[in-house]
Amino acid sequence: RYREVHDMLHTVLGMPTNILGEIVVKWFEAVQTGLPMCILGALFGPIQLSAQSLQVLISELIPWAIQNGRRAPCLLNLYYEQRWEQPLRALQEELGITAPPIHIQGLA
Repeated sequence: RYREVHDMLHTVLGMPTNILGEIVVKWFEAVQTGLPMCILGALFGPIQLSAQSLQVLISELIPWAIQNGRRAPCLLNLYYEQRWEQPLRALQEELGITAPPIHIQGLA
């Protein structure tokens, strides 16, 4: 199920599919699942980042991912297949997922 919903997590979290967005999703997944591959990706993925992106990751995005990962129910258990008609914002509110602190599309 982890691999089935990974791309959905990008959407629910509002994270792009660039390297920075991927690392943020890994932090969220690490908090939610404790899976070694998530933890390793979260810890070692930042090696590739620029100094600016690393600063944003550490100061804003990791705390946001950890907070949302702790607050939200396990998103692996969510039946996304039954929620296609539900507005994204309504789903985020139901799950307790807040908007990312910054827009990271151009960073990485």
